[in-house]
Amino acid sequence: MRGYLDANNTVEAKIYIEGIPAIRFRPSRTDNPYPTIIFYHGWGSNKENQRLRAYILSTFGYQVIIPDAIHHGERNPIDHGNIENMERYFWDTIFNNIDESSRIIELLIDRYDADPNRIGVVGNSMGGFTAAGVFTHNPNIGALVVFNGSCGWGRSNEFFKEAFDIRIGNGLKDVEDRVAALDPMNNMNLLEDRPILLLHGDSDSTVSIESQRIFYKEIEPLYKDRDRVQLIEYPNLNHFVTTNMMEECIHWFDTYL
Repeated sequence: MRGYLDANNTVEAKIYIEGIPAIRFRPSRTDNPYPTIIFYHGWGSNKENQRLRAYILSTFGYQVIIPDAIHHGERNPIDHGNIENMERYFWDTIFNNIDESSRIIELLIDRYDADPNRIGVVGNSMGGFTAAGVFTHNPNIGALVVFNGSCGWGRSNEFFKEAFDIRIGNGLKDVEDRVAALDPMNNMNLLEDRPILLLHGDSDSTVSIESQRIFYKEIEPLYKDRDRVQLIEYPNLNHFVTTNMMEECIHWFDTYL
């Protein structure tokens, strides 16, 4: 594992990536390019709420970027507790994150000293959905970590519809068609043998672990080296990121970035 850097060796700055507000952590050392991790926040969260986790990752020698998603943070935030807003904007936010990801990666390489051969993605909750989609559809990303998210979008979408009594209509059919098209579960040919770590509480009442279990069961046999795809379940844990999860995340990126 990379050596720990103290606070004086980590630099934090607010940046804008073609208008997208983000927080950047980087080592103060000059032997760049940097191994770089993009950290995606969850529904109702924002870049500031992920600062501590991103800072922890940066102290192990990574450059870490946390962008605000649309409808969050500085990007016209909405009432995230309103179920109608979730119905209307949840998947739209994920789709937009994926649409923006290639350009963000390109600019991180061109302007922010990211090593093009050592880029990883991580996300929590909705950010975990996002990270999985970004990883799936950007083949040059080197490693993925998902906290309490889903790589089986169709299954999770069915759970959300049941849990929140969402009915098809008002354009939702078009949304479901795009969910199916981008769903990592439906694009396993793009994922085979690429490093994927899934971390999830087995008592998560917000994002059910079942979609991750199904995804893992389907994808694990496709790997030549099965150590490169892992599902770690945390007994009796609800929708939280723990210290143990962060430790596993750091170890994963140290191994594969």
